[in-house]
Amino acid sequence: MAEKNSLTTPSQNADTTLVPPGSPHMHTEHPSGGHGGAFPPFESHTFLSQLIWLALAFGLLYYLMSKVALPRIEAILGERANRLSADLGEAQRMKAEADAAGEAYETSLRQAQAKAQSIAQDTRNALSAEADAKRKALEAELNQKLAASEATIRSRTAEAMGNVRTIAGETASAIVERLTGQAPDQASLNRALDATPAH
Repeated sequence: MAEKNSLTTPSQNADTTLVPPGSPHMHTEHPSGGHGGAFPPFESHTFLSQLIWLALAFGLLYYLMSKVALPRIEAILGERANRLSADLGEAQRMKAEADAAGEAYETSLRQAQAKAQSIAQDTRNALSAEADAKRKALEAELNQKLAASEATIRSRTAEAMGNVRTIAGETASAIVERLTGQAPDQASLNRALDATPAH
C-alpha cells in the first residue's frame, strides 16, 4: 500500500473544493503593503522638504569644502609650487656651477696647452743650440785633426822625398859603378840629382 505524503495529501478537515483554472471564483494573492502611488521625488507635497534638505546638504558640503578640503588642497598646491620653485632654483644654481666649472676647465686646458707648447719650443731651442754647439765643437776638432794630419802628411812626404833622393843617389851610384867600374864622386851625383826634375 502506498504511503501518503503529508505535503501533497490534504487533511480530512480541509476544504478540498477544486476550482478549475479561469474560474471567476479563483483568488489571486497580492503582497501586503503595496500601493500604487507616484515616485516620491516627483510628488508635489514633498518639494518643500526636498528643497530644505538640498539647501542643508549644499551648505554642509560648502562648509566642509571651504573649511577642510580646500585649505588642504591649497596647502598641497602651495607646497608643491614651493618645492618646484626650490628645485628650479637648485637646478639653475647647479647649471651655473657646471658652466663655471666647464669654463674653468677650458681655461686651464688652454693654459696647459700654451705652457706645453712653450716648454716644447724651449726644449727644441735648447736641443738645437746644444746640437749646434756639439757640431761646431766636432767641426773644430775635425779641423784640428785634419790640420795635424796634413802636417803629418807633409812631413812624411818630405821625409819620403828625402829618402827617395838618397835611394836614387845610391841606385845611380851603383849603376854608374857597375857600368864604368868606378864610383862617381858625390858632388857630381848631387848635381845630377838636382838637375833631375821631381815628379
